Amino acid sequence: MKNLAIIFTIIFLIITAVYFLLFAPEKYLQPDLYDEIIKRGSIRVGINVDSKPFGFIDAKGEIQGYDADLARYIAHYIVKSPNAVKFVPVTPANRMLKASTGEVDIVIATMTITPQRQEILDFSIPYDSAGQAVLVNSGSRITAIGDLAGQNVGVIFGTTAEKNMQNLVPSANILGFKTYHEAYEALKAGSINAITSDDTILSGFAIEDKSVKLLSKRYSREPYGVGFKKGKCSAKLKQTLDFAIIDLKQKNVINRLRKKWRL
Repeated sequence: MKNLAIIFTIIFLIITAVYFLLFAPEKYLQPDLYDEIIKRGSIRVGINVDSKPFGFIDAKGEIQGYDADLARYIAHYIVKSPNAVKFVPVTPANRMLKASTGEVDIVIATMTITPQRQEILDFSIPYDSAGQAVLVNSGSRITAIGDLAGQNVGVIFGTTAEKNMQNLVPSANILGFKTYHEAYEALKAGSINAITSDDTILSGFAIEDKSVKLLSKRYSREPYGVGFKKGKCSAKLKQTLDFAIIDLKQKNVINRLRKKWRL
């Protein structure tokens, strides 16, 4: 009798689960993300404010940069106003979590589209791309990535650079930092011999500070995409984002943004 009761319980649970999946009330289903944004009248955008010229806080305390400008253009496509953006600061380490849990609607934060990340988030088509580069002090004898063997190399937690370095130079001593600024300060202080990350970000340090330089070679191709919650709830949003990016490219807006931010 006990075994029979267990069997009936299992059957009941299976039937309940199937019924829930097929006929669950709408309130239990994930709401459409695009419709939620329209209903709210604004879009919450995760942005890295430590990645000048893509995202940073200016002297007035306002968030600026390439990714910030792109977010405003996207807001115009979705909610018809470039000012209907609520920026939420994110880091490379937490940006995927904030998108997957719904804390932000989308993430525009120099995030490379990779197969591993596509298991967790959905992405738009690429809006830009970068290449992994190496930043060193101007007086450094390091001239190529092979010279980093046995050297202290800084990477930013949550970026693709760490894994790339492990493949390219396994003997390098990789040290992780929370922000680009922290890694930059460590390089200046001599705590690390180099920083490796996307050239589009590292070039900003080299432009503003002639005591550091960016090595000429690039060691990967990093397509940047807009990330958002994975699933059917994001299908309409993805369609709109892809259309917006294609349209911005065709209208030469992306190229103008690149020139504006010296990329």
